[in-house]
Amino acid sequence: MAGLVSLGVLGVFGGTSPAQAQTAKASVAGNAPAERAGTVKLARGKVSAAGSTGADRPLAAGDPVFGTDHITTGADSSVSLVLRDGTTIVLGQSSRVELRGFAFNTTTYEGNLAVMILRGSMRMISGLIRKNNANGVHIETPTAIIGIRGTDFIVDVDPAGDAR
Repeated sequence: MAGLVSLGVLGVFGGTSPAQAQTAKASVAGNAPAERAGTVKLARGKVSAAGSTGADRPLAAGDPVFGTDHITTGADSSVSLVLRDGTTIVLGQSSRVELRGFAFNTTTYEGNLAVMILRGSMRMISGLIRKNNANGVHIETPTAIIGIRGTDFIVDVDPAGDAR
């Protein structure tokens, strides 16, 4: 049974370098170009992402992440992501998170974000999506339903899939 968390978001969004913009326009599985959801701020140890093609790619500071990436950290590894709406997601060691969807309009600040944390720990500091839409951000875990009243929280899912 999956749980669902709805959050608020406060923050600012950042720009991209020409190299990141080019990567963001790379085709996903030969279909329409993928839109960059955010950027890796810091990566320590073994951190990877797999998109709709299923192929793992290593992540390092400055790399783009896309709205349907599955992000994994190894033992003694961590990663910090900053999404275009200013949302910050920090994953601890041995974590696995699926970005299930991200949309953000930089003119109107409207959008939505859906994240599933399968294992490990995740800290999230919400950004503009939640600030403009109280129901625009959804966090799922394998077993828990969590109500969040605030913009900065931590979720820990043990290897058995239980949320704490």
